[in-house]
Amino acid sequence: MKQHRLAAAVALVGLVLAGCDSQTSVELKTPAQKASYGIGLNMGKSLAQEGMDDLDSKAVALGIEDAVGKKEQKLKDDELIEAFSALQKRAEERLTKMSEEASAAGKKFLEENGKKAGVTTTASGLQYEVIKKADGPQPKATDVVTVHYEGKLIDGKVFDSSVERGSPIDLPVSGVIPGWVEGLQLMHVGEKYKLYIPSELAYGAQSPSPAIPANSVLVFDLELLGIKDPASADQEVAPQAPASK
Repeated sequence: MKQHRLAAAVALVGLVLAGCDSQTSVELKTPAQKASYGIGLNMGKSLAQEGMDDLDSKAVALGIEDAVGKKEQKLKDDELIEAFSALQKRAEERLTKMSEEASAAGKKFLEENGKKAGVTTTASGLQYEVIKKADGPQPKATDVVTVHYEGKLIDGKVFDSSVERGSPIDLPVSGVIPGWVEGLQLMHVGEKYKLYIPSELAYGAQSPSPAIPANSVLVFDLELLGIKDPASADQEVAPQAPASK
């Protein structure tokens, strides 16, 4: 987490906090008011995901008040730099711990899951389970396919779902994470698979979003709806798709 990112997040939350003494004094009628609430809501979620659960809202409001009122700041710049450095270090330690925990939990999960009836493990380490069989054609790496999917962590938490959005997506087979590239080419059109993707076939040591810790094993319910006509296929990966690293 960069210092300027944290500072910006705190400042935006402060703008919201400084302008309201209680929930009853806030109106959410105009577009500006609604957008202001959205800023506070989004930044609050972001700070919570960063581990900023001990944010002092009164201190945030005081900082905004001093800046807007052009008052002398109550802390020197070197004190602020030290404080931001401490929070950055804490965030990095938290992410490291989460990464280590995810790696250990994922390894244990795959070891146990691979022993279950109906689960096949490929040479790469990908595990899959055929939920619904069909006799349609199989896609190649050069194809664009239409799919429905729901992605979860091993604890069952959903982090993305075209099913929830109510709209399947088109994507190039070669333009997604390695576990999908392999899994899609195993499937026939009309089939449903459950993919259990080791972190090294997903995002590895990177965290693509706060919802997916580094080194996470990902579980996807995947349905292959069709293979696009190459002449009309859109080659861009949909924003919600599990894009390649």
